[in-house]
Amino acid sequence: MKGDLFWWPRSNGRSIHDRLWMVSGGAQFEAARELREPAMKVHRYLTVLVLTSFVLIWYYILRVNNGIFTGLGGMGANSSAAFARRGPGLRQNAPSNASEIAIVVVACGERHNEALNMIKSAIMFNRNQSPLRFVVVAEDQLKQNFVEKLDDWQEINDNIFTYEIHSLTFPAKDKDEWKKLFKPCAAQRLFLPSLLTHIDSVLYVDSDTIFLAPVQELWSLFKTFNASQFAGMAPEHEDKNAGWYNRFARHPYYGDLGVNSGVMLMNLTRMREFRWEQHIMPIYREFRLKLVWGDQDIINILFHHHPDRLLVFPCDWNYRADHCMYMSVCEAPDGVKIVHGNRGYFHSLVQPIFNLLYTTVEEYAFRTDIHANFIRTIEDSLALPSNSNCDKLLDKFLQDPRKYFKQNLYEEDT
Repeated sequence: MKGDLFWWPRSNGRSIHDRLWMVSGGAQFEAARELREPAMKVHRYLTVLVLTSFVLIWYYILRVNNGIFTGLGGMGANSSAAFARRGPGLRQNAPSNASEIAIVVVACGERHNEALNMIKSAIMFNRNQSPLRFVVVAEDQLKQNFVEKLDDWQEINDNIFTYEIHSLTFPAKDKDEWKKLFKPCAAQRLFLPSLLTHIDSVLYVDSDTIFLAPVQELWSLFKTFNASQFAGMAPEHEDKNAGWYNRFARHPYYGDLGVNSGVMLMNLTRMREFRWEQHIMPIYREFRLKLVWGDQDIINILFHHHPDRLLVFPCDWNYRADHCMYMSVCEAPDGVKIVHGNRGYFHSLVQPIFNLLYTTVEEYAFRTDIHANFIRTIEDSLALPSNSNCDKLLDKFLQDPRKYFKQNLYEEDT
């Protein structure tokens, strides 16, 4: 069998290809090779396609989960990363534009719907078309919902706003305690100076707030800060007889009645220079067992000791049911500017106007008539007499919208 096709002396150094060629005359093998070449090309094409698909899928995962691109230092292992959207494309930790008004909100659990409604109201009543930047700090599982909704709203509103999304970021030490202090994630506002190192100043608002006036009006108060002030808030109460801090607090607080932290102007640059977080840590350690309102109590204690650092602005920029449920204690001569539905008033009928304001904003469609689809809706819903003292102040709530939205600003598509 030594002359058989399948045997060849191993010492001659020829390759298998050479051996087959010599045995068969080469013609049959060449034909087989020509048949194999198209299949090899297809194989290479499929390999490139699979690798490209993998890269695209991995990019999408990074985009959605955003949090592994760039760490924002100062918070230990749980550092955060953010991206900003300016129309198409992805930007990492985009520097703050001095002309933009930065509005910060924190969202955990079901609070993301409230946060989106707050953002929607700020866009609706941005009649001056000021450039807005929304800074969202949220749980990872909520990020994609924000991305999808805000992308849609950007397109509808001609990119009048930008946004960025950050992961929740607390100090590594006592991280779980900070996260659960008072309400889930509420204490995040205490760590905004080190989280948002690329931004000079922000307006922080709780998720359960609704704008009824342009944010630019409140933002302009930054210009009234003196050389020492780095924050602005409204009083917690207007009436000593109903005040909480002056009757029940077991720790120091600002002024006679304390301040409410649900709406807070924050000059982050000055707060970093003040070493804000180094001040709040010892406060937390000393009073942790006496904090009823969590981070708000910590803020009150700090400004008790540093009152020169705070500007107090009027209650119309942080209007709560406490201001009207028993009697009207907030004058608001130019109307209510921001409604704060704390303690669940947006989601109950105890004070119907709070629920009505929230749901009417939620149901409003961008670029439709605000007068017809917001103002008239609320007026018609409260046409009948109400036992609610807050409902009786309808004119205060609608004073600013009525003044500036008397007719349709948008032409309906034909």
